[in-house]
Amino acid sequence: MRIVQAVFGVFHHFELARELHRRGHLQKIYSTWPWLRLKREGLPHDKVGTFPWIHLPDYQLAKTGWSNVWLNDQLSYANALAFDWWTDRQIRECDALIAISGAGLKTGRRLQRIGGRFICDRGSSHQRYQERIVAEEYRRWEVERPVTDIRDIVREEEIYSAADLITVPSSFAARSFVEMGIPQEKIRTIPYGVRLENFRRVGEPPQDRFEVLFAGSVGLRKGVPYLLEAFSQLRHPKKRLRLAGAIHPDIQHVLARLPMENVEVLGAVPQTRLVELMSTSHVMVLPSIEEGLALVQGQALACGCPVIASTQTGGEDLFDDRVEGFIVPLRDAAALTDRMQQLADDPAQQQRMSEAALKRVQLLGGWKDYGDRWEQLLTELIGSSRP
Repeated sequence: MRIVQAVFGVFHHFELARELHRRGHLQKIYSTWPWLRLKREGLPHDKVGTFPWIHLPDYQLAKTGWSNVWLNDQLSYANALAFDWWTDRQIRECDALIAISGAGLKTGRRLQRIGGRFICDRGSSHQRYQERIVAEEYRRWEVERPVTDIRDIVREEEIYSAADLITVPSSFAARSFVEMGIPQEKIRTIPYGVRLENFRRVGEPPQDRFEVLFAGSVGLRKGVPYLLEAFSQLRHPKKRLRLAGAIHPDIQHVLARLPMENVEVLGAVPQTRLVELMSTSHVMVLPSIEEGLALVQGQALACGCPVIASTQTGGEDLFDDRVEGFIVPLRDAAALTDRMQQLADDPAQQQRMSEAALKRVQLLGGWKDYGDRWEQLLTELIGSSRP
């Protein structure tokens, strides 16, 4: 098989590219990062094409602090169009193009006309579903901030319509596409591989306190206000909630309205520190409003830390409700409090879940399994198109 990939930056696409290359299927992967950044990904130079002329300046501008939402939208949309125009001229023919969502519309359509297949790889929920649910969250918290450039939504939906298949990483993401009118048969769920070699239990939670952890971007999309409200209702004489992650701009003015007693805001932490935090916490809570598949859940399980997650995190694809943790309804602070209280009141249950978490990670697929599932999908898709 001759497979081409197109991705903005890196994401998980270089994990897939390495697996396809190892199997002899990768023709080339095209990215908007420069080779100086991509060479660390471990692929031969001749297997990587780069178009960094808009993405890199946009990234550097954002680092200086001179960027803003309007300018970022303009550059991001221009990058998507220019990258697609460029890949259309680079790729002559192949059996299939796997393009990250937002990329490959023009390229994919041309390849389809000459007998190739076009796969849209979406790392999250349906774009319009995402816009709707996050915009609703902004209204709840009176945040005046645009969620998505409408041009991105229109382009994404054109891509969904044109693609032969849409791949997503979780059952939640797949349901969002069905809810938005995409036929079930057009969607394939392939959970990401979970790389856990750097995550292991390196300590134990204290017996005289109850430690709760949140790991990820501290923002509205991650449901942090519901966690803070739930934690404030948790009954324990020595409780602490640690927020490990950078503060997102959308929540900066909301935090002042939320209960912060016994809450520590750690900011972004290195991986070694995250391993320590996961190992010494009684539970990690991830009440996200919307995301594709939060791999931080698998990392917590590998450290023996039970997880409480909302239905919108992809958690159901990683662990079982009431075995290694809990799956709770969206925006349900009372449910979060109840599940945390169960673990705080019953150390034996917390220990059982911790032990179950350590066993469960042995069953989680790595990137080789991810590559195997992609190879099977591509074989079926390309085989069905040949006479």
